[in-house]
This record gives sequence, C-alpha cells and structure tokens, in this order.
Amino acid sequence: MNADVDYIDAVVAAVERQADGISSWEFRRADGGLLPAFTAGAHIELRLGNGMSRSYSLCNAQEDRDHYVVAINRDPNSRGGSTLIHDTVKPGDRIALSAPRNHFPLVEDAEHVVLIAGGIGITPMYCMIQRLERLQRSWELWYSCRQRSMCAFRERLEALELAKPGRVNFNFDREPGGRMLDLEQVIAGTPQNAHLYCCGPNPMLQAFETAAVHLGRPLDHIHVEYFAAKEEAALGGGFAVMCAKSGRELHIEHGQSILDAMIDAGIDIAYSCSEGICGTCECKVLEGVPDHRDSVLTPDEQAANDRIMVCCSGSQSARLVLDI
Repeated sequence: MNADVDYIDAVVAAVERQADGISSWEFRRADGGLLPAFTAGAHIELRLGNGMSRSYSLCNAQEDRDHYVVAINRDPNSRGGSTLIHDTVKPGDRIALSAPRNHFPLVEDAEHVVLIAGGIGITPMYCMIQRLERLQRSWELWYSCRQRSMCAFRERLEALELAKPGRVNFNFDREPGGRMLDLEQVIAGTPQNAHLYCCGPNPMLQAFETAAVHLGRPLDHIHVEYFAAKEEAALGGGFAVMCAKSGRELHIEHGQSILDAMIDAGIDIAYSCSEGICGTCECKVLEGVPDHRDSVLTPDEQAANDRIMVCCSGSQSARLVLDI
C-alpha cells in the first residue's frame, strides 16, 4: 500500500514494440486532461492489478503534457512487475499512476553532456536527448546492448546520428567481433567539464563510477541511476526507531527493515520498490545516524544524514528519530 501517493486515473493509449523484449506503453488521463509536468530523467510509479507498484523512467519529451511513455524490458529475473505488464496491460486498459519524481535530473546548462546507457538504461537517456535537442545543447550517447535487435529507439537514434554524425555510438558486445564498452576510454575522451550520466546494469554503473573517479572527474559531474539495488539492505536490526509524528517507537529486529516494522505497526507510509532505488519511502531524519544503503541519495546527501530510505537503510546509532 502506498498511502501517501496520489494516483492519477489513466488509460493505456498505445503499446508499441521497441526492441527484442522491450515494449513501450503510452498513458493518457482517463478524463482527457493534462498530466503533471515533468523534467528529463523523471520516473512514474504504476500501480498494478495484483497490488504491486513499480517505477519506470519516462522516455517521451518533457514538453508533452497530454501523455506519458515508459519502455519496459521483459526481465526473466523480475519480481513480477515487468512480466505482468507485458502479459496483461493492453490498449484501452485503465491503470493508476503517480505524478513524476526525478532523482536523475539533467543539468540543462552543461557545456557538454555524455550519456552512457546499457540495455533498458536508455529510457531516461532518450528523454534527455529530446530535451538537449530542443535546447540545442552539445551531447553524445554511448549505447551498449548485447545485440542490435535489443536496442530500443534504435531507428530514431540512427536518424539523429545521420542528421549530425559523431554523437550516437552503438556497442553490441555479443555480436561477432563485439566486446564490452571500455568506459574508462569513453570518459577519458570527453571534455573535463562534461556532465557524465550512466544508467544500465549494476556492474556497468559501478565500473562507470570507478572510472570517472579514477580519471579525476568532479563528483557533482557524475550522475547515475540504478534500476536494481546497489547494496544489500541493512537487516541487522538491534536498534529503535521513534516515529515523531505518530508517537510510536519501533524496535527493529534482525532480518527486518525499518519499512517492514512500520507496515507491521500500521504506520501510514508510501513505498514502492523496496530496494532503495525509487525514493518513495524517503523520511526526514531528526536524530541519529542512518546506515545508508540506497541508490537515490548522492554521497554528499548521504553524508548529511538528514534523510533515509527506510526500505533498505538501517541505523549506525542505537536510535533514530524520523519525521513520520
């Protein structure tokens, strides 16, 4: 249950195949009105028929107010969200979705933007490309897939490359002669003041962060978005959480997350991914030191210790006081 999320009643306007295993869904308001504005890099949450909620990046232009588009990979290792959507969500269906949130914002006034995508990680990047094109900003894309047939939006990206060569670079590591993208080489070949963005599988993101730091790029120019948990959740327990607004004190047991304890206690909290990647369950920290395990907050934001994602993070102190 996501008690604090205001859902929008939407209808599926279209479903379109984008690549092997990847399709896109277009949503419009059921009442025909405008949807909430969003910025490139944002995601929405879909509430599915089985009670699950899942977050997906918006990949249409941010100027679009009459519809949202998400592209979803049918993941054989999924916890059920992507498979359920591929199998059951059809044109004409009604679906509840949230207003957009953005933990992966585009720096629009950057002198140059480098976008590095792996697989379905192209989704926020494609939205960013449309925005950068509209602003006539300098950008380049490095898009790695196992095979050409698995690249979403490939024809549209090829058209952009044809119009202005040198910006779109494909890498197919499972095709004859293919190899893994050399992230350090890619980053080393970009301007020192470029803003670097990466979204894709966790090993790619970790290699990207390591390479960017090794090459001395400023931390505030390194941007990542994880689609899966970056670290294991803090489930050691052995600490207390005081919920300041509700006046409830919870004792977190071994194997239990703070979110689990809140749900068991009937505390009203919004949540979605349960992996620390969407930011829905964020709470303000009033006292104590969190043990951060999320992929939403930047290192500086984590060091401030004034926010916590309760689905995955724990506590380094004996007691946390949260503003909930």
